[in-house]
This record gives sequence, C-alpha cells and structure tokens, in this order.
Amino acid sequence: MLPKFDYFAPETLQETLELLDKHGQDSKLMAGGTDLIVSLRARERLPKNVIDIKGVKELHELLYDEKRGLSVGAAVTLNRLIHHDAVSKNFPILTEAVSTIGDFEIRNRATLAGNICNASPAADSAPALLVLEANVNVASRERKTTVPIGEFFTGVKKTVLANSEMVTSINVPTPPKGSVGGYLKARRTVGEDLAVVGLGGLVTSTGKASKSVRLAYASVAPTPVRAFEAEKIFDSSKPLDELLDQAMPIVRKTVSPISDVRGGKEYRVNLVEVLTRRLVRRLWEGI
Repeated sequence: MLPKFDYFAPETLQETLELLDKHGQDSKLMAGGTDLIVSLRARERLPKNVIDIKGVKELHELLYDEKRGLSVGAAVTLNRLIHHDAVSKNFPILTEAVSTIGDFEIRNRATLAGNICNASPAADSAPALLVLEANVNVASRERKTTVPIGEFFTGVKKTVLANSEMVTSINVPTPPKGSVGGYLKARRTVGEDLAVVGLGGLVTSTGKASKSVRLAYASVAPTPVRAFEAEKIFDSSKPLDELLDQAMPIVRKTVSPISDVRGGKEYRVNLVEVLTRRLVRRLWEGI
C-alpha cells in the first residue's frame, strides 16, 4: 500500500510550475516513478502531493541539431533515448550508459531527468553527462536558469533544485570531432543492479601527437565526480602506459568510496584503477 497523498496531473509546463510554487515544499514530481514509487512504498518519502508530469507535452521533446547538440525533455523515457538514431550515432557513450540502467521494463518508464534528479551517487547516466559536459535547464514560476551538470549534484540524493524548481530538459553538446566515448559498469550480477563502480570516458584526437581525455565516475563518492586533475596528465606525447601510471595516483585521490553491501572501499578503489586503464586504452586505440 502506498501512503496517502493528493495527486495532480498537469497538462502544461505553466500549470506544473504553478503547482510547484503553491505546493513545492510538500510535493514530489513524478515522471516515470521508478524511484519515487519504491521510496513511497518503503515510507522513505511521505509527500503530501505527487505531481505527475507525464502529460506535459513540452517535456516530451527529444531534438538533435549538430550545432546545438541534443535536447532531452524531462519526460523522455530512457528507451526512447536509446533507440533514437541521432543519439546512438552521435552520443554512443550516453546510449551505452543509459542501457545499463535497470531492465527494459524500467527503461520504458524511467527518464534521464529522473535519473539525475534522484541524485544517487551510483547514477549511471551521470558519468556520461559529466564527460559530455551537459547542461541542465531548470525552471520555476519566477525564473529559468541553466546549471552545468558538474554543479547540479550537491550530495547523496541532493541537488541544487529548490522546492519550487524542476528540470525541464537536459542539453548535451555534440562531442568534439575525433572523439570516442564509452561507459564501463562493474556490478555484482549480469542483470539489473546498481554500479559498484561506474566509469565514463571520452578520448579526443587533438590533431597533435597527444590526445585529450575526460574521465568521470559513479558510486565512488557522495556525488558523481569528474577527474579533472588526472585528465591533465594525458595532454602529452608520452607513451600511453607511462601516462596511465602517472594518472592513477591522482585518480585514486579523486575518489572517496564507502564500503557497503555492494563492495568494500578498497575493492572499489582497485576497481577504479582497473576500469580506468581498461577504458582509456580501449578508447585511445579506437581513434
């Protein structure tokens, strides 16, 4: 049984924002509901109101333009994202990461916006969005603003969103030409499971002897993290093995995993190194 709450099903974005302005402090937004329904049943969340945004047409837009990049509305499901030709062609890292979330049935309801708004440190979409340097479009009744994805997460299950604000869409710039990206996820089972460690990487040929590298991790800190300092090591013409050896100590300092039922702290730190070496080598040699 679910706890009692008032249910709202707005049909426009303006109506949604007015409801948030009036009831935001005691409300939860629902797009797919794959996280919210679970937490309601467990009595982890007891909102007085649930605002279902699936009926808001503006939030279902999924658009791609080479110059502007990809725009993913807050109500776009993960399966729709995965099977969109422009996404799979131009953002394979995002497709690869999103494909590891839950199972087909969950992805048929879950949304990209919901995955980041849930703000789990293990969010699989987060590393991909971090290395792609996505921006999150946020709106309230009073204003609209854009937040870089790296500033969106503030803690475990916490974001920059105020009670009266919501994510309307996510913009993902087209990766630089000559880029290859990928996502690796270590988990306990082959099927549906949260990440023990998640790693997103993007390697770009700079036209010189060196290549640029972007790295981001999930399930290794209170929020998903980007390894900016380690990335600087790869801006060099040195052999890849030497660069990896130099970068690994910095990567280890970037992460701060905990021990839980999915894995111990030391195990996660070792996994971070193993996955980083594996993914960077794969992408480096793929260009």
